[in-house]
Amino acid sequence: MDKRPVLVLDFGAQYAQLIARRVREVGRFSEIVPGNATAAEITARNPAAIVLSGGPASVYEVGAPQLDPEIFELQIPVFGICYGFQAMAQALGGDVAQTGSREYGATDFQATTTSSRILAELPSEQQVWMSHGDAVERAPAGFLVVGSTPGAPVAAFENVERQLAGVQFHPEVVHTRHGQTMLRTFLLDIAGLEPNWTTDGIIQTQIEEIAQQVGEGQAICGLSGGVDSAVAAAMVQRAIGDRLTCVFVDHGLLRAGEREQVERDFVAATGVRLVTVDAADRFLAALAGVSDPEQKRKIIGREFIRVFESAEAELIAESGDRGDGIRFLVQGTLYPDVVESGGGSGTANIKSHHNVGGLPEDLEFELIEPLRTLFKDEVRDVGEQLGLPAEMVWRHPFPGPGLAIRIVGAVDADRLRILRAADAIVRAELSDAGLDRDIWQLPVVLLADVRSVGVQGDGRSYGHPIVLRPVTSEDAMTADWARLPNDLLARVSSRITNEVPEVNRVVLDITSKPPGTIEWE
Repeated sequence: MDKRPVLVLDFGAQYAQLIARRVREVGRFSEIVPGNATAAEITARNPAAIVLSGGPASVYEVGAPQLDPEIFELQIPVFGICYGFQAMAQALGGDVAQTGSREYGATDFQATTTSSRILAELPSEQQVWMSHGDAVERAPAGFLVVGSTPGAPVAAFENVERQLAGVQFHPEVVHTRHGQTMLRTFLLDIAGLEPNWTTDGIIQTQIEEIAQQVGEGQAICGLSGGVDSAVAAAMVQRAIGDRLTCVFVDHGLLRAGEREQVERDFVAATGVRLVTVDAADRFLAALAGVSDPEQKRKIIGREFIRVFESAEAELIAESGDRGDGIRFLVQGTLYPDVVESGGGSGTANIKSHHNVGGLPEDLEFELIEPLRTLFKDEVRDVGEQLGLPAEMVWRHPFPGPGLAIRIVGAVDADRLRILRAADAIVRAELSDAGLDRDIWQLPVVLLADVRSVGVQGDGRSYGHPIVLRPVTSEDAMTADWARLPNDLLARVSSRITNEVPEVNRVVLDITSKPPGTIEWE
């Protein structure tokens, strides 16, 4: 089987990860590498094909990301998108210029020939998604111009004989109605690749690699209750059995019922050895009076790992002659985490965790990261194959620092109680409405340092506002606010203001990402 990856060369694109996902949806494994990778570096990775991403720069500006032109001498199929399309045209002798006609958003695309392979069997007119101020004015020699838009005379070209093609628009976004078909056509037809990658083979491959890595050693995993750490732990447990110990640190920042779910459902599904550490008082003491969100994250990260180290020391003392200690740490690192942290080395020392943040640099474990090549939806697929409970596999993403960063202001037991109660109501109503899987995430935020006037009972009240932040997304890199039914919102608001006496106002956050983030802190 041809296991060579499709490389996505990233020129600073907002959608580089989305391109990689779309390639995987076609059935080929994909990886993201820097756009300035040299031909020699590309050769060392032995790719089956290359996709050049978009980017915010102009190809002719000083300091703009440069594409190594020798890549086109490697006889590897290449597909260019937006900036990558322009860089490709420039490198091959075409002309790119600022035409004075910018195009952003939905744009009408017109096929200019009926003999295009990349547009085969697609409508001659279609909507595409544009984001450019420059345009290719002249295609390289030997390329057939196959489409145009009002602001881009050369909006798509191809050289089928050399297995090269490109488009000015973004085929990876859903707003380009036939974009995925174009990408599929390039990879499977023009590049001649076979669709041979699914998550089905991930489990056995990773189990074998983990068993080889750990040998007769022992591993420890910090279990949060989320899908990432749960799937990673279940996979490692399959590989090394009871030489894995999962440590569940109850830092007092969890949502209602999460500790019970881990202790009951996860253990029942996997048979894993689980140690629960009740550290709520320790974390609350460390967080007392702290309002700055970054400081909160660092404190939680520091305390988390110190509790983790204490648990490890106790486990080593209990293990007796079981070896030379616990040298391996299991983490539920996903591919977006790796990309956002600059590539990640996956070696001995942890610098900072994407979810927890602020972990000490002196932590020394050898990492086991069985999910580091996967996206969230792929992890869910693996979790289902491993037999994990649906409630755990499909749980919405939840930050490592927990409810601490959903309280705008200092964290204390009373504020956690208020937020936990409101959050439980929201989750219950969303589940009853059957909308759990229709949205990506629904953070419930307590504006602890804000008071709003209200009328409750026979008098005025000065209660806290609760913010609902429902979003839809594919990978959390971008997000839109979810249009929840009005009757659902009405029930949520009524229940919260009636059942949580400290809250007298419920508001809805309708900001997309960008400009807003998904979490408030």
